[in-house]
Amino acid sequence: MFRFLPLFCCAVACLLASGGFSAAAAVVGDAGFESIFNGHDLTGWDGDPRYWSVSDGAIRGETSLQKLCLRNTFLLWKGGVLKDFELRLKFRLRNGNSGIQYRSRDLGKWAVAGYQSEIDNTPGKTGFLYEELGRKFLAYIGEKVEIDGTGKPRVTEVLAEKKALIARNYYLPREWNEYRITAAGNHLEHFVNGVKTVDVTDDDTARRASEGILALQIHCGPPMLVEFKDILLKNL
Repeated sequence: MFRFLPLFCCAVACLLASGGFSAAAAVVGDAGFESIFNGHDLTGWDGDPRYWSVSDGAIRGETSLQKLCLRNTFLLWKGGVLKDFELRLKFRLRNGNSGIQYRSRDLGKWAVAGYQSEIDNTPGKTGFLYEELGRKFLAYIGEKVEIDGTGKPRVTEVLAEKKALIARNYYLPREWNEYRITAAGNHLEHFVNGVKTVDVTDDDTARRASEGILALQIHCGPPMLVEFKDILLKNL
C-alpha cells in the first residue's frame, strides 16, 4: 500500500490548495470534530453586521469611535444546540474584552445570557468562568470549583497559582492563542494553550445549564477588536 502514499499526499495537497476541504478538517487526530466556520463568510452565524465581518480567514468583531456598542453584543452560531461537547478555536484580542458563550440563552437582538469563558488582555484573566446576566464570577483561573445548590462557588483545589500561570505565559496578549472548552454533564473545563485554567462542577440545579447556544462576544466600551478562527466542535 505504501506505493500509493505519494499519490494520496499529492491529492490532499491539491484539495487543500483548491479549497476542496478546510485545513481544520484535515488535521490528523481530530476525529469527530466538525469545522463550524468556513473561513470565508458568516454563513451559519448571526450578529449585528455593523460589528462582525470576516477578513483573512478569521471572524472579526470590531468597534470604533464611529461604531461604539452601548451594550454587549454577540455573534450567534445557528448550527445547533450545545449539550455535551468539546470546542476548540484560536483567538486574538487586540484590545478590549471578549468571551465565548456556551450552553447559553438567546435573548433576542444579539443579546445572550449564560456560561462564558473569558478573554481579556489583563494578566491572569483569560480563561476564567463567568455567567453573563447570571451568577457572574464562578471560577477564577487556577481554581477547581464546586458550585452548591444555592449558586455559591467553593474552591476545592488550586490547580495552579495565578502568578505562576502568568509567569509561564499561559496566555499571549495580542497574539493568536488556543481555547479548548469541554462540558460533560455538570462538569466544565477551560484550557488556554493547553493549560487547564478552571475545572468546575455545577451542582446548582436551578440555575445551571445542560444545553444552549454558542456565541462570541463584543463587550461594550472603548473601541476594540477580537478575532476567531479554526473553530472546531465535537459532540460528546
